[in-house]
Amino acid sequence: MDLKAIIRDVPDFPKKGILFKDITPLLLHPGAFSQAVDELVAPYKFSKLSAIAGIESRGFILGAAMALKLGVGFIPIRKPNKLPYKTRKKQYSLEYGSDTVEVHEDAVKTGERVLLVDDVIATGGTAKAASELLRELGGELVGIAFLVELTFLKGIEKLSGEKVFSLIKF
Repeated sequence: MDLKAIIRDVPDFPKKGILFKDITPLLLHPGAFSQAVDELVAPYKFSKLSAIAGIESRGFILGAAMALKLGVGFIPIRKPNKLPYKTRKKQYSLEYGSDTVEVHEDAVKTGERVLLVDDVIATGGTAKAASELLRELGGELVGIAFLVELTFLKGIEKLSGEKVFSLIKF
């Protein structure tokens, strides 16, 4: 199935001039969703992962499904003040301002092998911050997987040195 064809373009969202790549139609289609998860886990089947970390919010959907498929745990990486236990946080720069991601401080033990997952890589700031956070906790980052890469934004450049897998490229 052509997964790329199922992703919908939404012009002027979240603001004028942006063409948003909406993965909701893919998630609504059981066959496409299943295929996407299968193709995202394929490169990691023999990686001896301890867990998959998913970035809020659509990274939760993909990451949790991938974790179930691989029989490993799932780690939520969230926006500030959303996790109930003690957290570690990492601030990162945006084009206009900054943002922060957090994870429970006991989510990763030293040496555990973790795959980071998100739905889309755009400018790369969130993924970079999340990867740094996982390493600060002692995790071994096996790779970073994305359903969609927006190549024209060159976010992958912020992740130089990382093993990155993007299933669909626009």
